[in-house]
Amino acid sequence: MRHLKHRSQLGRTKEHRAALMANLSAALLTHGRIRTTLPKAKALRPFVEQIITLAVRASKAEAADALHLRRQAIAKVRDKDAVAILFKERVSEFTSRPGGYTRIYKIGPRIGDAAEMALIELIPAADTGYAKSRKGKTSAAEAPVSEAAEQAQSAEGESKE
Repeated sequence: MRHLKHRSQLGRTKEHRAALMANLSAALLTHGRIRTTLPKAKALRPFVEQIITLAVRASKAEAADALHLRRQAIAKVRDKDAVAILFKERVSEFTSRPGGYTRIYKIGPRIGDAAEMALIELIPAADTGYAKSRKGKTSAAEAPVSEAAEQAQSAEGESKE
């Protein structure tokens, strides 16, 4: 069955799309952050996260398995220098993360053709992300009244009398 097999085609042939993803991922791994169109950034995210997962698995594997994983990454990225940077220097940032190695920021339309632009970056090791909000615990009607609000209410009551 072919369920959930759709990837963004970006108006390109399979070979052109593979070359595009290889070039974008090499630039992202080398520089840490790149500016591209939003559809390309959304297509790049799963591609580069699979490459980073190969590096994380290689850091925990034996030498022969690590070499196999490195060669798999080189086959997809097609840039030995970018893969070497990932496998030697940047992999330590991702070993403690269970996934989600990239972040996409929308930065508005491009001036020339109004294409939606985005910034895709590798998330640093020290980044903890957003704090989880506590939704549904208390509503506004049930929330405790602060001291300042109580004083304001008592002052209003005294002025009316």
